[in-house]
Amino acid sequence: MALRDLRSQATRRTHQELLTHLRSFELELKFSAGIWYFSPPGSRFHDKYGDELDIEARLEIAAGLKDYGLVGLEAHYPNEINEDNVELWSKFCADTGIKLITVIPLLFWDRDFEWGSLSNPLPEKRKIAVERAKATLRMNKQLDTEFAVVWPGIDGYENPFGVDFVGMRERFVDGLVEALDAVPGVRIAFEPKPYEPRGHILFPTTAEGVLLGHLVESKLSASENRRLLEEGHKLCCMNPEIGHVLMGYEDLAYAFSWPLSEGRLAHSHWNSQPLGNYDQDLNVGVVSPEQLEALMYTLKMYGYTGWFGIDINPERMPVDVALRNSMDAIRAANDRVNAIDHESVLHCHEHPDKARGWLEAYLIRRRASRPENLPPLERLEG
Repeated sequence: MALRDLRSQATRRTHQELLTHLRSFELELKFSAGIWYFSPPGSRFHDKYGDELDIEARLEIAAGLKDYGLVGLEAHYPNEINEDNVELWSKFCADTGIKLITVIPLLFWDRDFEWGSLSNPLPEKRKIAVERAKATLRMNKQLDTEFAVVWPGIDGYENPFGVDFVGMRERFVDGLVEALDAVPGVRIAFEPKPYEPRGHILFPTTAEGVLLGHLVESKLSASENRRLLEEGHKLCCMNPEIGHVLMGYEDLAYAFSWPLSEGRLAHSHWNSQPLGNYDQDLNVGVVSPEQLEALMYTLKMYGYTGWFGIDINPERMPVDVALRNSMDAIRAANDRVNAIDHESVLHCHEHPDKARGWLEAYLIRRRASRPENLPPLERLEG
């Protein structure tokens, strides 16, 4: 597995260097999608709103989106990709040019994981989770993916009384370490979430995801892993999801800046979400488009070169329509961001005492469909 070089994300630039970067760098909009939502999902509140689709049918839909911009797929092991159907996946990728970018260990669904996966206090159940993580990393290496997303959805608690939080976290960290050292050279992209399905999930926020990376990497011992770390690469990276970040009442741009500042943003999951609330996985841009723009600008500032993984739950529209809308929302936001007066934006933040309210007024006009109907914006003084 050839690791994408993320080290440039952490580059610190002077004012002029940043201005030059903003004027010359454009985000490469490489779209991926999770194969799990190509088939109508179940719910504890309602029946499926369509017939369940097998993997072949889902891949056929994905192939039809290639010309629209879908060039990557994501799948869980062992329910969506496994040793029995891996040749089907390989042939699909070869025939269509769509890349399988990650194989994700299914660490939250099985009955064995009732009390957690890598953090499970029952040794025999935890061992099942660790071995699944190892098998998934091996498949990532075999298929030359870019990383393995890890989501600890079932690792957590409801009643905090008497919980050995430190021990729970240590078991989770040590499980990741064991898997990474068993299959060295593979990168993890950790995806935090505050709650749901557990009342509280381990490492729930972006900052704790960064902390997890430090804890895991400090314990890695395989020679290949140590070599990569010594060269400045990160192996326990992050895959923040917009919906999860907003469930935790975090600000998108600020939250994503944390893994970017360490060269640790391996992937990103895109949707939209009301602040707090349950995990809705709405189409990109449906809620809070101003947060979407701010996030896109932050990614541009720090030179993000990774994928835009669309992670949605289109219950009431065809998945291909939802994906087209979501890709278009990101494209439109990117166009707006590229057209920004970067010099004035930087000036506002470096000289806030001389630009009171100017940036707000500027963004109002940038978002207006008929800005000529608004009074002209006063010139920004140096």
